[in-house]
Amino acid sequence: MSEYEQQEPERQPTLAEQLSQNAGQRVSQRADGSIDVLASIGGVRGVLEAILPGFIFVLVFAFSSELSWALIASIAVGAVFMVLRLLGKSTVMQAAVGMVGILICAFAARTTGEAKDYYVPGFYMGAAYLVALLISIFVRWPLVGVLFGFIRNEGVRWREDPSRVRRYQLATWVLAGVFILRLAVQLPMYFADEVVALGISRALMGVPLYAAGLYLGWMISKPAPQPLQGEAGPAK
Repeated sequence: MSEYEQQEPERQPTLAEQLSQNAGQRVSQRADGSIDVLASIGGVRGVLEAILPGFIFVLVFAFSSELSWALIASIAVGAVFMVLRLLGKSTVMQAAVGMVGILICAFAARTTGEAKDYYVPGFYMGAAYLVALLISIFVRWPLVGVLFGFIRNEGVRWREDPSRVRRYQLATWVLAGVFILRLAVQLPMYFADEVVALGISRALMGVPLYAAGLYLGWMISKPAPQPLQGEAGPAK
């Protein structure tokens, strides 16, 4: 049998390992190993792409009370970001995803004729994320562990250490708390028809609050310092 035939087949990564690696590619680290929150959420441009369309929507609606103009303004802002990405020859994926989200929100508001329904798709999306986070905690596959495990070179080995699992569960609760807080604050505004307040809270509690939760989750789940190896013994 040839040497090639004696080689064992390459092991295929599990689904959890694939998710962990993909998550690691979306989370940036600094040279000192700490998480770069701003880079992880797309930098300044990513923050603007996430916040501005909704903020412009509520701003135009507040001054004009015209749903059509507010929707046009929001879609136009998203289109501008797409064009800037194309002109800069950078990846358009984040802007494209944002544009799809804007169009879905605009469709929801146009269908009912209610400006507040521009924010309904966000409620469903937030609830879906919350359910996924809670399920991951209870099945002991906390999503924050999947998110951070790869970039910490832990892969999914952290599941073998009960203390690491607990840390990642707590960090996942922090991220779940972001979505719980959003729903708790914004749903009453929606049912009270407070469109302007809802729009402002959506901007403030969107990317900034998520970034804070991401950073806090990183710090909570930080591994304990390992003892230094190779230290010289006491002099004889």
